[in-house]
Amino acid sequence: MAMLDLLKAEDIKKALDAFVVADSFDHRKFFELVGLRAMGADSVNKVFQALDVDASGFIEEEELKFVLKGFSEDGRDLTDDETKRFLTAADKDGDGKIGMDGTQDMGSATLLC
Repeated sequence: MAMLDLLKAEDIKKALDAFVVADSFDHRKFFELVGLRAMGADSVNKVFQALDVDASGFIEEEELKFVLKGFSEDGRDLTDDETKRFLTAADKDGDGKIGMDGTQDMGSATLLC
């Protein structure tokens, strides 16, 4: 499922534009801008599945680095520091990856954190 099936194109563009500069990424603000705050758990789970490129049920560090490209091919790669900060904030059990169970937080606006 494509992100454009789940989110508005203008919200995606606005969110990507807000973090075009390297080391400016704030995952909470990004997911707020993209419209996830207003989504129900089912839709949020679909977004998670779209970001889980290898369909493992987890978003691993390598997938997280390219998370913005999951929203648009025009998205930039996260820097190593941004990726590590995002993973640290979102990895609830310390296993180095973000599980589907964390998506319930996505629906309550904290997204993966």
